[in-house]
Amino acid sequence: MAASRPLPATPELPALGATLRRLLHFLRGALRISGAHTVDFYAEAVWQRHVDLPPDTVLAVLRRSAADTSPAGARPLAEGERGAGIQDFPRIFCETSQKLVNVEAFAITVKYFSLENLGFCTPLEQLLVTFRGKHKHTTGENVKYDEFMNMKKSHEVQAMSELISSLADYCGIKQVIDVGSGKGYLSSFLSLKYGLKVYGIDSSNTNTHRAKERNRKLKKHWKVYQTSSRSEENGQDLKMTRERDLADGIKYKADNEREWTRFPANQEIFTSACLPETSGSVNSNIRSQMENLHVYSQGESLCFDSTIPLSDLLPVDAIEPTSLSQIPNRKMSEASKEGRKTASISKEPNIYSSLTSFITADSELHDIINDLEDCLMVGLHTCGDLAPNTLRIFTSMSEVKGVCSVGCCYHLLCEEFENPLSAAERTKEKWGFPMCRYLKEERWSCGRNARMSACLALERVAVGQGLSTESLFYRAVLQVIIKDCYGITKCDQHVGKIFSKSSSFLDYVRKSLKKLGLDESKLTEKIIMNYYEKYKPRMNELEAFNMLKVFLAPCIETLILLDRLCYLKEQEDVAWSALVKLFDPVKSPRCYAVVALKTKH
Repeated sequence: MAASRPLPATPELPALGATLRRLLHFLRGALRISGAHTVDFYAEAVWQRHVDLPPDTVLAVLRRSAADTSPAGARPLAEGERGAGIQDFPRIFCETSQKLVNVEAFAITVKYFSLENLGFCTPLEQLLVTFRGKHKHTTGENVKYDEFMNMKKSHEVQAMSELISSLADYCGIKQVIDVGSGKGYLSSFLSLKYGLKVYGIDSSNTNTHRAKERNRKLKKHWKVYQTSSRSEENGQDLKMTRERDLADGIKYKADNEREWTRFPANQEIFTSACLPETSGSVNSNIRSQMENLHVYSQGESLCFDSTIPLSDLLPVDAIEPTSLSQIPNRKMSEASKEGRKTASISKEPNIYSSLTSFITADSELHDIINDLEDCLMVGLHTCGDLAPNTLRIFTSMSEVKGVCSVGCCYHLLCEEFENPLSAAERTKEKWGFPMCRYLKEERWSCGRNARMSACLALERVAVGQGLSTESLFYRAVLQVIIKDCYGITKCDQHVGKIFSKSSSFLDYVRKSLKKLGLDESKLTEKIIMNYYEKYKPRMNELEAFNMLKVFLAPCIETLILLDRLCYLKEQEDVAWSALVKLFDPVKSPRCYAVVALKTKH
């Protein structure tokens, strides 16, 4: 049964549409910067074509803006300001040349249009409280995530699995479909930690096989953690019980010692009758614990102080849980009950299944999952079109009651209006971008280079994790050499990771030309190094231009995510939808989740 707690208020479609209109006004000028390819930077005089400012001036302003979190452009906007027109911004681009002329205004504007400052995101903690109410998950809290995966992935899985499990509780759902599940990190934890029945679907058969094998190994590690956790809990339980026994048992001490002396054989009777066949060290430990127990004889039978459960003295797996319930007058500790409740989760059959299938907007889940029921559809960093396709499946299938999707790889999105085609030439009906009516009416297109720029991480640059300017510089100068010396104006071939394998610029050029199939012998060392010396003083231009692209990244991501949110707001059957900042953007730059719920029937 789904919960009836009221959901947080989220921005309405008119407010989102107004913001999109103002954002497009800004991006019509700014996308020329994001759309320029770094490879062609010197070959096509990109700086001179797009920026009418000294590179050192641009760098100084952008570095100061990245480090400063307090200026007016960085603060969350008031409701009245969100409705203000774009004309309130100072002039950023020259109306005649279209070049950037005001970098200060540029920096303020890009902060204005970041999701963080638009105020359109629902706080994660508020959402968790709403979904789970007073209930808080405690299963597996002692597990150290970073022992199963790297720090970035553990941060992502921990945050997203908590949100999904809370969402499942709110909806009264146990089945989860994890699309683009990859190696199964999220799927495994949703099943093992929260007891959800998860189907992980990935298009790669290799990923599916590895996910199954990894999940098998993870289960073993998980059981070890459960055993260790229960042992620690039982140890604390035993310590507290002993303290109570010590206080209560002082008055019996003399009588018990006398009775124990009269019947020394009772010790052997007890240990041989009650101890299971475990290792000598375990039996030795238990025997030493028995010496502290208040045991005495009444005629031919042995009586034990019932305040200490035998189950707390034995190894966790030494006694079947059902046998404990058959022991009369047994009082199981709360910690023991919770431990055994936790253990039962991982014993559920087929709680996680890894499947191979290529998911599209038209995929029929019934053909992939035989026992499909009311479920949630989730995806952690689903690449390209898979993120919008996840939303489309959610809106089209009655069984999918909720969705939680974190997309990535925006450059792999298929854009409907990127390449001008006639209606007769269009065969694809469902595109990755745009999704909402307004952007479709505008026939809006970002272009691949701009979408690639949206994957850059401003937050990482702000903490000193910037781009490798030298490697980009090498590639840009190489392009000039290819154009001048080989007559090739467009080189679509990728050089790859030659920079990291090169000892110098000369070595880099030699290896790159060889990989591109060009005759390297026609270029002397002097010719190559002359190019290097010519462009080295202009490296700051490339660095400044890339900083402009990094600053624009949040704006383009805002456009893509608001497009998805508007699409959900347009669907009649969607009761509630929101954007949630799920991860620390320094650890995981693609940190926003699209979350939505269906209307209750």
